[in-house]
Amino acid sequence: MTEFQYAARAAADAMREIFPATPCARNEHLSALYGADIWLKREDLAPVRSYKMRGAFNAMRHQADAPLFVCASAGNHAQGVAFMCRHFGTRGVIFMPVTTPQQKIQKTRMFGGDAIEIRMVGDYFDDCLKAAQTFCDEAGGAFLPPFDDEAVIEGQASVAAEIEAEIGVPDHIVVPVGGGGLSAGILSYFGPEVQYTLVEPAGGACLRAALMAGEPVALPKVDTFADGAAVGRIGAAPFARLRDVGLANTLTIPEDRICTTMLEMLNVEGIVLEPAGALAIDALKDLGQSIRGRRVVCIASGGNFDFERLPEVKERAQRYSGVKKYFILRLPQRPGALKDFLNVLGPEDDIARFEYLKKSARNFGSVLIGIETLEARNFEVLFARLDAKGFVYQDITEDETLAQFLI
Repeated sequence: MTEFQYAARAAADAMREIFPATPCARNEHLSALYGADIWLKREDLAPVRSYKMRGAFNAMRHQADAPLFVCASAGNHAQGVAFMCRHFGTRGVIFMPVTTPQQKIQKTRMFGGDAIEIRMVGDYFDDCLKAAQTFCDEAGGAFLPPFDDEAVIEGQASVAAEIEAEIGVPDHIVVPVGGGGLSAGILSYFGPEVQYTLVEPAGGACLRAALMAGEPVALPKVDTFADGAAVGRIGAAPFARLRDVGLANTLTIPEDRICTTMLEMLNVEGIVLEPAGALAIDALKDLGQSIRGRRVVCIASGGNFDFERLPEVKERAQRYSGVKKYFILRLPQRPGALKDFLNVLGPEDDIARFEYLKKSARNFGSVLIGIETLEARNFEVLFARLDAKGFVYQDITEDETLAQFLI
């Protein structure tokens, strides 16, 4: 047993005073779908619905004499720190951006109770982080980073210790990557015995960027949809443990595709996952034949999903799957023109949006049309019919600029 494995197991044992090990359960649906032995490590079933409390616990227990703990977070890390502040009976000050959704603020307050104070600072996370670090220095507290810390990495490695205790050493582990704390912990625990796939959202692939550059680099832009894994720069401590993982063992997944897996797990399995929590499961689509017959563990890293986002998730999933499209139609301003268009629609086509963009005395008017259908191939038939009837239209489904304003 290595020193790191011993420390991770010790952390896992200490956590049993607070919460039971999260289940590592075989998933029949995914196993049948991919011809493999697929297991899900259900971190979405942890008390704060993510693995983040593990790192917070381990870092805090190694600094038990700190007068207070400080962190900056708009999500799972804040909730984990809040939960552990209440457990240890210590004071915590949690900085969150002003733009943080109320649901996340309320859950952080619920977990921390009277043990924590929440301070809302800045429109962006960087401003919030600077304010938290300044306050921590002035107050003489202990700052708790979400991933760039050896004690946090060690705490996240308790996930691996629990997997080994329940099912042994798997053949393959699929891990979502944000700042790198979880993946660094799991890789450091299992070492070369296991094959790894590290998965990032396409709009926050900071590990891939660091591997290509040979060092952590800041991404010029981050898509925050998969907020649990949308990190602009991987942590230095995690990268030191991940630098040799190799680009071939990483995957980047479009945010819209993640939505298809979120809906599949909700509708088929009744499992509620946040976007980052669905990353590892979604990666199975790319692994395909390479995992057939093997025992594969996917880390379902979190289930903090606000159901107010469900319409957006469905919308993005439909657009990615090609069963929903938007286009601008030039419709003749004459009686019967709308009926002509409706007659072009197939039996499986449904109008989801119909909005005149311009009303004037001109001969043609522009109309925003949203169409849902059962099969993506139906659009080939629809567009062929529109062309044959002489309709002029523009498909704007993939036009990000227009979509921001119109869809």
